[in-house]
This record gives sequence, structure tokens and C-alpha cells, in this order.
Amino acid sequence: MEAFTMKTPAGDIQVARWQPVEATPAGSPIVLLHDSLGCIALWRDFPSLLAEASGREVIAYDRLGYGESAPYPGPQPATFVADEASGSFATLREALALERFVLLGHSVGGGMAVEIAGAHAEACEALVTVAAQATLEPLTLAGIREAESAFAEPGAMRRLARYHGDKAEWVLRSWVDNWHSEAFDGWTLDDALARVRCPTLAIHGEHDEYGSLAQPRRIASRTPGPAEPRLLPCGHVPHRECPEVLAVLVANFVPDRP
Repeated sequence: MEAFTMKTPAGDIQVARWQPVEATPAGSPIVLLHDSLGCIALWRDFPSLLAEASGREVIAYDRLGYGESAPYPGPQPATFVADEASGSFATLREALALERFVLLGHSVGGGMAVEIAGAHAEACEALVTVAAQATLEPLTLAGIREAESAFAEPGAMRRLARYHGDKAEWVLRSWVDNWHSEAFDGWTLDDALARVRCPTLAIHGEHDEYGSLAQPRRIASRTPGPAEPRLLPCGHVPHRECPEVLAVLVANFVPDRP
């Protein structure tokens, strides 16, 4: 893995790149977008597994406010999902000269991947959403509240701080408060889904505690690609619960390499 810092007007962003060990990378890179509490480190071994399975370079970055990136300058706006297409991702694309790419987003990162695929439709070769939310539903809100209560237990915030440092409280509040805000009421990805032009695979865990099967079905039915989602025998975090299976599934889906 190669890690480096990318300068942006809003602050430094941490970036990591993985290359396949057994071959020279071929095809466009796969860019990973993390979830609401995530960061590069929490992808664990999945990026290296995906690089090997696909033969492609894999790129991940900590969004502003997360992981080893700089703090976010203030409260995260309710438009943060859509904003990623013209924000950190656009800066990353320009800095790394990514003419074409594949996107994989987990949870809210999946929603961001949809927004990016729609906004950069000329360059996005394929889109994979993993445990993504396409609309607001009671199960999502209840799951977030349950997690918020768990973080109130002694020592729980220390585990979050292990990955986000003194930004941990901001990370938690951005997740809980935005999803329960009045501004987020009625939120959907429908407009962004209508702009997606590339093959799309919606992956979901059968036991996902943050989203029903209506979520991936909505994504699959409104984008090019398989009309039904691909279900895995796991919960909300397939890249930790069944990383090898997920890596092979994604590698088999992305367009053939030249």
C-alpha cells in the first residue's frame, strides 16, 4: 500500500493506493468510498484482496473530517451525500488524473458513489453499491439510534477515536444528527440514480441492520445492470464479514480488462 496526503482548499485528505502483487495493474482503478463512521483503516484487508482479485489498482481516501484527513470546517451539511461528487472526489480525480474509473461505495459511501457516477457519467465504467441506502426508512433510523446508544457505553468512543482521533465526536454527531434532521426527511437517491449510465451492481447483506432489501432493489431497478440485487449471507459490513467473497464478486462484475 502507498499512502500520501492530498492538499485541498478545505484541508489535507489522506489517500491510499493498492496494486496487485502478481501482475501489472490493467484497466481503470477502483475507487472506494467509506461509510458514515469509516475511513481507510476500516476497509481492513479488503482493498488488497480486491486489487488481487480484479488485477486493478484500488484507491481509497478519508473524507474531510474522517480518519487521518483534516477536520471538517464546521457542521456537515445535509447535502453532504450529493456534495461529494463536486467536493473531495472531484479533487482526487483531478490530482490523480483519473480519466476513467470504477466506483465502489459502502453504506452512505454507496449513496455518494451513485451521485458521483451520475455527475461523472462520461468517466465512470461501473458502479458497485454495498449495503447502500437509497431512501430513508424506519429501519435505518432505528439502527442509527441503537448504535448511538451503544457509543454511550464506557470505552465505546475510545474505539471510534482510535480511527478518527479527536474528530470522533464530530463523526458520530454528523451521522446521527444528519440522518435524523428535518432537512433529511424525505431524502432519496432517485434523481441521482436516473443519471447513472454505467453497469451497476447493488450488493446487500441478508441480515443488514440498517436497511431492508427494498434499498438495493430500488438501486437495481433504477440503474443499468442486473435487475435484482446480489444478496450475501452477512450483515451491514460485507467487506469485514465476507471480504474474499465480496472481492471476487466485484472483480467478476467490473468490465473486462484490456
